[in-house]
Amino acid sequence: MDRRIVSHRASILLPFVALAVMAGVWGSSPSAPVALVLAALHVAVVLVAVAHAEAIAHRVGEPFGTLVLALAVTVVEVALIVTLMLSEGGKAATLARDTVFAAIMIVCNGVVGVSLLLNARRTRTVRFSEQGANALLGTLLTLATLSLVMPSFTSSTPGATFSASQLAFSAVAAAVVYGVFVFVQTVGFRWMFLCPTDDAEVPATDHEPLPPERGGIGLRVLLLVVSLGAVIGLAKVLAPSIEEAVVWAGAPPSFVGVVIALMVLLPESVAAFRVASRGQMQTSLNLALGSALASIGLTIPAIAIASIWLDGPITLGLGSKEIVLLVLTAAVSILTFGSGRATVLQATHHLTVFATFIFLSWVP
Repeated sequence: MDRRIVSHRASILLPFVALAVMAGVWGSSPSAPVALVLAALHVAVVLVAVAHAEAIAHRVGEPFGTLVLALAVTVVEVALIVTLMLSEGGKAATLARDTVFAAIMIVCNGVVGVSLLLNARRTRTVRFSEQGANALLGTLLTLATLSLVMPSFTSSTPGATFSASQLAFSAVAAAVVYGVFVFVQTVGFRWMFLCPTDDAEVPATDHEPLPPERGGIGLRVLLLVVSLGAVIGLAKVLAPSIEEAVVWAGAPPSFVGVVIALMVLLPESVAAFRVASRGQMQTSLNLALGSALASIGLTIPAIAIASIWLDGPITLGLGSKEIVLLVLTAAVSILTFGSGRATVLQATHHLTVFATFIFLSWVP
């Protein structure tokens, strides 16, 4: 356990304390002072989750380690989305679309841009695996286009929606593409997703295993799951306070989804920033882009299944403004990852697109 974040004892106790606090305030609208305390607790549990995820990554090696955090966060995120859609009915018709799109923009532009800057502090030129980065990006663009863009151009149903058969096909396609990607990343072509060495075109070795006295992998996985459950639960509890703050600030209600997405993605973002600052840009990309992949690859099938019980249409298609931002993100990412090297200029491109997304979400 990294002692710079929290002590080993606190890393065990804090997730359960957070769950207890979450249960105590569940279903209520916390006052401003309580909301501030909950927000501080949320950040603390995020740091604990990242520490446990890094410990697991050290034991199982890359790229298996980066899948642990991405999959764990996404599973809980999907559960939260489905729960909100079931409880709020028609008012949450665009929740899945807004959440997944926000995750893509935050990860592909915000997280990637900051990670490039952090890595560039060590060397003027950032290096990563061209094959791995392009595999991540290609899979992400395929899933995003089929799931979020295509509904805006189909004609079987009115609006930016899929018919039942189209939604089922999209769900199966997303699950198959993501499943094949995970197989390629972890079994078939694992070397593509490892950090390249400085002096050769061969992948670097895996992480060294951590000392056994710092907890077994089973305990780490349990604590990671509990921590992530607390992270998502606290985000849901804080949602009413966030909505009030957004309305008070004069932003559109849809901006709430951006804020919640930022909170949900915080563990993966912190982990990506930390490994990037240590010069492991490919691992950072595995975490960042892998989380966006998992978000689409798991959310769309889950929504397809949940649609059996949901009332009203599910709007998945993006608007014209969002499609433009997605296309721009794709073009910038292709140019960034095309050579396996990047500089501060590419970081600036991504961060500018991210700032544009945030601004247009606030001022549509």
